[in-house]
Amino acid sequence: MKEIVEFLASKKIVCRRLKAIATKELGSRKRVGIYLGVALDDYYCTIMVLKKKSRVLRKEAKELEELHNRLCEKIGAAIKRKYLLMDAPLCSKAAASLEEWGWKIYRLS
Repeated sequence: MKEIVEFLASKKIVCRRLKAIATKELGSRKRVGIYLGVALDDYYCTIMVLKKKSRVLRKEAKELEELHNRLCEKIGAAIKRKYLLMDAPLCSKAAASLEEWGWKIYRLS
């Protein structure tokens, strides 16, 4: 988690609290790191960390958005900011879909 906090700080994203959420709590078996943070201006933010070798396609981007929606339902509040930290190639259509849904995408490497 330390490397994630340092990476976010380098992008000028600071969270007062950062809590790891298991994907099993959201009813998924995906191998993605999910973190729920509270920004300095009291808004919730979702941080998903995706490390893999194969390309991220539009179907997988839709699954990430569904995980975000389940997290919103679980905490019972709206999450205003969504960040995706990834170390994988990204399909152009998946990138367009994620940006349309309000995700900010950052490369870890």
